[in-house]
Amino acid sequence: MRHSGHGDSELDTIYLGGGTPSKLGESGIRDLLASIRAAGLRSGPASEVTIEANPEDVSLAAVGAWVRAGVNRLSIGIQSFSPPALGWMHRTHDADQAAAAVAAARAGGMENVSVDLIYALPDTVSRRWSDDLDRVLGLEPEHVSVYGLTIEPQTPLGRWTARGEVAPQTEDRAAEEFHVAHERLTAAGYEHYEVSNYARPGRRSRHNSAYWRRVPYLGIGPSAHSFDGAARRWNVAAYAGWEAALARGDDPVAGVEQLTADERAAEETYLGLRTDAGLALTSARDVATARTWVTAGWAVLTGDHVRLTPEGWLRLDALVGSLTPLSH
Repeated sequence: MRHSGHGDSELDTIYLGGGTPSKLGESGIRDLLASIRAAGLRSGPASEVTIEANPEDVSLAAVGAWVRAGVNRLSIGIQSFSPPALGWMHRTHDADQAAAAVAAARAGGMENVSVDLIYALPDTVSRRWSDDLDRVLGLEPEHVSVYGLTIEPQTPLGRWTARGEVAPQTEDRAAEEFHVAHERLTAAGYEHYEVSNYARPGRRSRHNSAYWRRVPYLGIGPSAHSFDGAARRWNVAAYAGWEAALARGDDPVAGVEQLTADERAAEETYLGLRTDAGLALTSARDVATARTWVTAGWAVLTGDHVRLTPEGWLRLDALVGSLTPLSH
């Protein structure tokens, strides 16, 4: 949740996610938002209130209940329309359910719909990336998030990869799919405003955009993170432990990280470069470095302000590391 910052208790954004809150059911979402208001926090007519949902949880009745509860933005985890890809990801919906979910959202009065897709699947998974993009464009959502598959060590996919049972997609193939998404979605009128996010004009995610600007936020629930501008804190991850702490009247915090000036500067650099807002450079050395990026096709430089191109976004980590610490 993000506060408006105007000295009152109105929240600028509320995001019900980090899992699948739609599993709470129609009354569960209503009661959750009512509890937030009862705690002295409220969302106003201008607030962005988002709920994440899987396609199989989106029905006309559910959407109607969410809208009446104050939700005005829906993020649907479609991931793919390919049956082999959905099976490989252990998703329980199919392509028809994904399309039906968007139709139900529209019919139920949800005017701001976002969908998620995943690219860079292993070559052994039979999926045509262009077909997924065709299907998404046909649904005409206001927002599209396109995430590259990541392989985490302590996950089943990580273990399969370590044993050689799954070969990750090559960097060249992943880059090709990233560029295809950029070309197709921007040609259809979407703004590529962050590495993984596209939006119709005026439909950028205000909640996620606040993260990239380092705006303070409050996280509620197991494993939820909060940020006050100088420090991060995170809650106990296990639901049982989190619930027990609350029952005892204890703070369910699991840890706190106080950011140093260097860490804050590094975050600002990284987050600025990952959006189309770019970054203002104050070091002559960094401006000279950015000029080499322009020559390589990785950035656009206007005065001392640098903005990465899609090709530059593919090299984001390396480019951030080449800038001078505390240069801005």
